[in-house]
Amino acid sequence: MARDTPVRVGVIAGAHGIKGEVKLLSFTAEPAAIASYSPLSTAAGGRIVIVKLRPQKDHFIASLDGVADRNAAEALKGAELFVARTRLPDPAAGEFYVNDLVGLPVVRPDGTILGEVAGVANYGAGDLLDVKIAGRRDTALIPLAPPFVTAVEEARVVVDLPEDYLDEGVRPGDA
Repeated sequence: MARDTPVRVGVIAGAHGIKGEVKLLSFTAEPAAIASYSPLSTAAGGRIVIVKLRPQKDHFIASLDGVADRNAAEALKGAELFVARTRLPDPAAGEFYVNDLVGLPVVRPDGTILGEVAGVANYGAGDLLDVKIAGRRDTALIPLAPPFVTAVEEARVVVDLPEDYLDEGVRPGDA
């Protein structure tokens, strides 16, 4: 991945209270470190400056520069927060940024090509590889965790899927 590619480090989950605070989910390895990357950018080109951050059970409550009331905080709900890749440390040996997986080939343990990583999603239960399956128009979500992903190497992702994992199933109208 290019060193200037933005990396998603968090998302604003909603408003908190009436003073303009927001609920903030952090995707950084050390969750509170998200504040050290401020200012952050949004996909729409906005600029977010974290003024104050306090931990909650599974998220943070953040005060943001220029956000002074609940209406302004609510307008930010769902905003993904990015930082330039050049501002992040290089991953340690055996570690990677999930953004770096996009575009990598996905192979089975025997080396046969399954497809290519089209994206990485996270709906709250962990990262999922969105894999464009070779020879098909659709994609498949594969958990980015053992036993499904057995290795992440510099040039490929190795997956070991149950035999029927990619079966398309019965469609309406099939008899």
